[in-house]
Amino acid sequence: MKWSWAIGGCFVGAMTFCPVALAVSSAELYTATSYPYGRFEARARLATGDGVVSSFFLWKDGSERAGTFWNELDYEKVAAECRLETNPIYGNPATNHSQRHPLGLDLCGAFHSYVFDWTPEALVWLVDGMEIRRETGATAQAFADNAAGQGMQIHINLWPGDASFGGNFSPAILPVHQYVDWVQFSTYENGQLKLAWREDFDGGSLPAGWLTGNWGSPKKLSTHAIENVNFIDGYAVLSLTADDARGPAGAMPSPGGAGEGSSAAGSAATAGSNGSAGSGGSAGSAGRGGGPSAGAAPGAAIDTGACSFGRAPRGKGSLGAVGLAALAWLLRRRRG
Repeated sequence: MKWSWAIGGCFVGAMTFCPVALAVSSAELYTATSYPYGRFEARARLATGDGVVSSFFLWKDGSERAGTFWNELDYEKVAAECRLETNPIYGNPATNHSQRHPLGLDLCGAFHSYVFDWTPEALVWLVDGMEIRRETGATAQAFADNAAGQGMQIHINLWPGDASFGGNFSPAILPVHQYVDWVQFSTYENGQLKLAWREDFDGGSLPAGWLTGNWGSPKKLSTHAIENVNFIDGYAVLSLTADDARGPAGAMPSPGGAGEGSSAAGSAATAGSNGSAGSGGSAGSAGRGGGPSAGAAPGAAIDTGACSFGRAPRGKGSLGAVGLAALAWLLRRRRG
């Protein structure tokens, strides 16, 4: 779904409606650099909760602009049962090609590896090394023709959906969290993958080459807050909170053990391995990209790219010192 703002804060699209205002802060973390063909990987534990959308996706910066060919690939967790959906979204106007995947995995209670393999011939999604979707033909060509030159950014976000996408969200379930153990990118050249960089989020602060969102989420039921992206004991932690929440210790779930829910090595690319194509999609993603470039690429940067647009950062809403201390304690206890 592609929406744009109209006077009074309503959406204008196939139909017009005004969303219910919620005092909710969400989160988005993304790379300043856009990347061409390759393997894009993340090891993550997705956020639990009905109506909570927890995502890992690739985005061509500026896709939301009028007259621009939209390119986006996503993994998205939706609904109370922690259901996984993938979608390549592309076109002018954009069209969403969603599929649901009954994997039989505990996506919200354990870590799993999520991979996009993007080559000129194919787009492939893999979870814990298992291929769950492959797109070739016209779909792969749409990304080869319209995104390969500019590349796509890596995005991770967490936000409240609604009955049309995501489920039946209630702020009463807050706070909830999405945990990311690591992200890495491998280039695709001459039919082979070669690891270019890996980010383990060990530094305790926003790594070089990464940015945080500060704009309205896709359904406009929250605003991404920079305070809701934190780096604790080797995890990137994205949080969905009430604006005035301070994160009491009893509400902070543990992310699980480092080896839980996925193979030890995930699906890390190595030099000389063969590439397969991968992608995913997302519903309701208007307004994710745009704006001036900033920062450097994670690890060994291979190309420069763009960043994103939005409102000025808000000064309130998030975990606060007490909540962060409690979350750090839980992470240390689980890891130790």
